[in-house]
Amino acid sequence: MSAGSRMATGRPGRVPVVRATPADLMQSTADVGPVPLHVGAVLLLSAGPGFGIERARRLLGERIRAVPRLRQRLHRAPPGCGRPFWADDPTFDVQRHIRQVPCPAPGGERALLDVAAALVAEPLPRSRPLWSATFVTGLAGGDTGLVVVMDHVLADGIGGLAVLARLVDGSPVPAAGGQAPFPAPGPTARALAADAWAERAARLTRLALGARTIRQGLAELSGARPPRRLKPTSLNRPTGRRRRLDVVDAELATVRDLAHACGGTVNDAILASVAGALRALLASRGEQLDLVTISVPVSARGSDAGGLLGNQVGAMLVPLCATGSLADRVTRAAAVTGERKRQARGTSVALLAPLFGLLAATGLLRWFFNHQGLVHTFVTNMRGPAEPLTFAGAAVRAVLPVPYITGNISVTFAALSYAGTLWITVLSDPALVPDVTELTAALRGELGTRQHRRGAS
Repeated sequence: MSAGSRMATGRPGRVPVVRATPADLMQSTADVGPVPLHVGAVLLLSAGPGFGIERARRLLGERIRAVPRLRQRLHRAPPGCGRPFWADDPTFDVQRHIRQVPCPAPGGERALLDVAAALVAEPLPRSRPLWSATFVTGLAGGDTGLVVVMDHVLADGIGGLAVLARLVDGSPVPAAGGQAPFPAPGPTARALAADAWAERAARLTRLALGARTIRQGLAELSGARPPRRLKPTSLNRPTGRRRRLDVVDAELATVRDLAHACGGTVNDAILASVAGALRALLASRGEQLDLVTISVPVSARGSDAGGLLGNQVGAMLVPLCATGSLADRVTRAAAVTGERKRQARGTSVALLAPLFGLLAATGLLRWFFNHQGLVHTFVTNMRGPAEPLTFAGAAVRAVLPVPYITGNISVTFAALSYAGTLWITVLSDPALVPDVTELTAALRGELGTRQHRRGAS
């Protein structure tokens, strides 16, 4: 079982205890900023004669049954009974999670992205499962947007892709008669206590691994040397309540060919491009930035764990030279990430989770995030479906990942490959990055991408 799932010991048929993982709790603890710590995706659905909103809503509601976590809530365990646990929400009503909103005229890309940014920034009611799905109608050409938002405690990026795979056409839908009864009863306090003691006993047998895990976590975060505090720039200022989304796309094959020619990966090319674009942005502000430090999520999932929800990631701090040609930067990025990837993956959560918990308990976590001087930005990259998808009979033209920003990180990036295209979403605080068009133009220049392709307004 995963680190967040244990079957309580005792009589056969005992209700399983599914715990939040330490990484889940780290994400929940970190949600202290003015905007909720949400992630998500925007799907652009092509207009077609067989597509209708009511049918799409019905299909989405039916397919939610294939993702049990989307009908569960996170509960605190009684004192002494271990970490919070997931259990079915007996009052779950899928229609309270699915809605429809019109896109403001003229219905172009800019308008859709503004709607999506507002939806991602909305708090999700803690009294029910932490997700929403919104159909955005009235787009140019008759297209429809689908904005899916999840609290980060539900899933990391790979888990979010697993959710998407269960919702699109062609995914298996559980037959009503073959499903476990819903809602399943939650575990009793006795079962929670027994499971908690079993977990404590298991930890005692693993004490010898603790020092090794700490060493691996430090190596994942910063390599052989401790991270250096950044030279102050205008990139790192406490963020407010507003968010803006922008999108840059590139041919995946072109980026892959460049990366391979330089001995790197698509991820290395993305990191090198972001570093160059941030340098150009600050140059336009009259600032100089030659070394960019990026926080990159590192998955701890095994090859058979892609469909599990929850968070199974650590963080890797990657310092990158922002000067020189893109090819040179990709080569240098490959050298840095290649060295870090030889370490155990996802181990840094063993250090970050207790640190965040301690800072939260003392009321200092938000101050820490607003004054951190270790990273300039976050960049996440996910490998999406290689073949085009459909939803409710409509072709999915684009899948745009939505990251989050927090603390004093004023702009972040999320990349997703889909059907031969690499989509990079830029999320910023418009009060702190009013010149985001300079940044996206620089990123397009780095990637050699075409200027625009969907009739944006």
